[in-house]
Amino acid sequence: MTITRNSLLTLEAYARQRKTLRSEAIAHRRLRSVALGEHMTLQFEDEQTIRRQIQEMLHIEKIFEDEGVQAEIEAYAPLVPDGSNWKATVLLEYPDVHERRRELARLIGVEDRLFVEVEGQPRVYAIADEDLDRENGEKTSSVHFVRFELPAAARQAVRAGAQVRLGCDHTHYPAHLVIAADTLASLAGDLSD
Repeated sequence: MTITRNSLLTLEAYARQRKTLRSEAIAHRRLRSVALGEHMTLQFEDEQTIRRQIQEMLHIEKIFEDEGVQAEIEAYAPLVPDGSNWKATVLLEYPDVHERRRELARLIGVEDRLFVEVEGQPRVYAIADEDLDRENGEKTSSVHFVRFELPAAARQAVRAGAQVRLGCDHTHYPAHLVIAADTLASLAGDLSD
């Protein structure tokens, strides 16, 4: 489903339903979030998470004019998977500011070393930060946007129930895990043949 101005709730309707929708949104977000190691979380986006993000931005910023609403849609719509991929927001979280500064300097390029490995299929590395470069020569950003473009055979395998490993092979952040069955079932719904 495509997110359009007409498919969004009005500011008034959203304000009335916001508290009710919040617990559902939190549960859905939790289902689609994967902690990779101690300091990295991938929040896999879908139409529901992005729709919620747009509604929240419109609500917080009190945007109701057509051009403002359209600008929010255009800003966030690219984060919705299109059937051949998974898209995720990557968060690098270090509570201590000194540790964060040190680790972000050590983790330059980490976003390019993320991968998914569908059982029986070749490893697929993330395509990162297509909107803008989020690192410089001194450090990487604590937030990245990645896309895993899955070949047809990998998509079919996922939809047929294959296990999927998520990992990172960056020198300073080696980590991998098997994506939990309930999360993978949700992610499989993002894919088409």
